[in-house]
Amino acid sequence: MLKSKFPFYLILLAVLFSCAKRGHITGGEKDTTPPVITSSSPKNFSTGFTGNFIKINFNEYIKVKDINKQLIISPPMKNAPEIVPMGSASKFITIKLKDTLEPNTTYSFNFGQSISDNNEGNPYSQFKYVFSTGTSIDSLKLGGTIKDAKSKKTDNFVSVMLYEASKFNDSTVYKKQPHYVTNTLDSLKTFTLENLKAGSYYLVALKDENKNYRFDPKTDKIAFFKNPINVPNDTSYNLGLFKEQLPFKAEKPKQVSANQLLMGHEGKPKNIVVSIKDKGVDLPVVVTKFEKKDSLQLWVPKIKTDSLQISISSNQYSKSFSVKTKEMKVIDTLSFKTKQTGLLDFRDSFTVLPSTPLVKIDNSKIRIIKKDSTEVAFTSKYKEWENELVFDFKKEEDQKYSITLLPGALKDFYEKQNDTLSYTVSTRKLTDYGNLKIVLENVNRFPILVELLDKDENVIISQYSEKETEFNFETVEPQKYILRVIYDDNKDGEWTTGSYLEKRLPEEVIYHPKEIDLRANWDWEERFILSK
Repeated sequence: MLKSKFPFYLILLAVLFSCAKRGHITGGEKDTTPPVITSSSPKNFSTGFTGNFIKINFNEYIKVKDINKQLIISPPMKNAPEIVPMGSASKFITIKLKDTLEPNTTYSFNFGQSISDNNEGNPYSQFKYVFSTGTSIDSLKLGGTIKDAKSKKTDNFVSVMLYEASKFNDSTVYKKQPHYVTNTLDSLKTFTLENLKAGSYYLVALKDENKNYRFDPKTDKIAFFKNPINVPNDTSYNLGLFKEQLPFKAEKPKQVSANQLLMGHEGKPKNIVVSIKDKGVDLPVVVTKFEKKDSLQLWVPKIKTDSLQISISSNQYSKSFSVKTKEMKVIDTLSFKTKQTGLLDFRDSFTVLPSTPLVKIDNSKIRIIKKDSTEVAFTSKYKEWENELVFDFKKEEDQKYSITLLPGALKDFYEKQNDTLSYTVSTRKLTDYGNLKIVLENVNRFPILVELLDKDENVIISQYSEKETEFNFETVEPQKYILRVIYDDNKDGEWTTGSYLEKRLPEEVIYHPKEIDLRANWDWEERFILSK
């Protein structure tokens, strides 16, 4: 009998290994538990606090991130405390105070979503460390909601603040920090101010771009409650943020070509009057708005001087400038674009955009022809402020229009004329569109604006009414729409923002609670019950 050269126990191990199931090593279930505080010194909710150092211990390694956005200290401190660690992992947080604390005051540190465990990132949401320099912890609350006064979208990271009524005046929000503050952070539309002392306060909210708890009208949105609020009470306060309209203010013009200057401005230009002089002699000037920028275009004859004297007035505002000029080779020449290319919707007017202002339109040199060679009657209107030439004519469905401007049909400010211009636009079938009827209920005052918006809140259709509550929007492009109503209290045909100093709230805007999904070849009626 032959004997094996391998020991028996090696053969047995091989057999056992081959019979074992193959698998993967796992680390068990994923950790979803947030970190836990094991202790703090001084203890949370301590009274009689006199120190400047706080230590908070956790049961596992934690990370602190976005502390500048997430941490809310109420009342605010002039000098930010030093917090360790910042970004690196640790089992504790230390807070070193750098401010002198007020006597008999409850302070709270709300860390928001800034604390999480080191391994899985589980957040310790809304952790608050509270202490009092007095003998008790203030425990009163005040709450409400935040929205945008005009938009359906609500800003995040809104500061909601209380000021002591006895120390409050109109300049306080510009110069001083509030007595209490909270923040909606990145997800909430509600707010709660906690650990308040009984008293009388003014309530203000800011989209505080500078993060200094002071109102800067150039950058910040504001909301306010007109009257002082007594705490405690169980009222829920609703605040609507708005951006103020800055007073008109012109900036020194800059020369951008041989015949054009650009003047930046703040605020809304109304009733603008501009004069330009060269050595005391008035020059002809045309003023147009610069699309999508807060600037005015000043068109003058070709500049051949060292300086110009420019004056501008708008209602109660006036300002004069002396602008040095130079000879420039760049000259604005006459050219044209159009707002519509290819497709012309029934609600639109065909619009030509000249590069320089026009001074003459000769309709006898303009033709609009249908595809059957029939000529179409039209009217034209030049809008100088917008620098737009608008053509209105009756449009038929499934039609093609050829628009021709013969040489000399248009003349600009510099005596330049057009060469032959030819455009072609088409209309679609009426069945490609939908018709929408809006029926309003509970309208409590007039006039109103009824507006259809797209998903980006661009106004697609707007109708003004002084008494009607039914509106027909015909030949509307099929898509989803947002519907809103504006109470146009000052009767100027547009939404008007508020003013903090005037204690004037923005005009009221009410949104339909759901989108309107309009389909092609539909006649749809939507009832809108107006309620806040």
